[in-house]
Amino acid sequence: MSVGTPRSAIVAGWATLAAVAALTSVPVPTASAAPRCNDIEIVFARGTDEPAGLGRVGKALVDTLRPMVKGQSVGAYAVNYPASWDFLQVAAGANDASKRVQSIAATCPDTKIVLGGYSQGAAVVDVVTTSPVAALAYTAPLPAAVVPHVAAVAVFGNPSARLGRPLTTLSPDFGARTADLCNTNDPVCSRGDDFDAHVRYPQSGLVKLAAQWITKHVQPRD
Repeated sequence: MSVGTPRSAIVAGWATLAAVAALTSVPVPTASAAPRCNDIEIVFARGTDEPAGLGRVGKALVDTLRPMVKGQSVGAYAVNYPASWDFLQVAAGANDASKRVQSIAATCPDTKIVLGGYSQGAAVVDVVTTSPVAALAYTAPLPAAVVPHVAAVAVFGNPSARLGRPLTTLSPDFGARTADLCNTNDPVCSRGDDFDAHVRYPQSGLVKLAAQWITKHVQPRD
């Protein structure tokens, strides 16, 4: 999230985003090219106001994970959505992420898929993992047959957690595979008031913790 935005606008934006994320517990596109078949594919949605790409947290997660899964190839896909202050565009990100997951499952069935997101991107992942049917602007829900292809989920600074509804409890399908991580006193995902905590995930140790969580879920099975 932009650190230059007035705090009043940030707080108002978080309230809207939390409400959007909370709606994902109620059943409520851009086509992707066929992916190369990596052993592991991370589909990550960046936070608000970050430039197109994985974002700082997503890049840190990929860079941290790669040496932990030696011998396995790791690909990364940056969810294509505005990540703007128009939080209703979360659905656009959810559609793109879901379509990417479905494309990988269809063309690379042995690839272990990891869903991840930071801040507004975490809300994107909330939608994908808690809305099994099309509703509102989310038009590309994951078919039940695709769900087992997602090996792990990791979200950071998730707005729904601030409402006491972390993804670990919101999603019956993905909860047990999810690490919903909130930095100490991050006001986006907790009742804390440390604004700087929201932009310090790479330095907090939580990215490493998420990579360890993912490693446990993507290890080859004998």
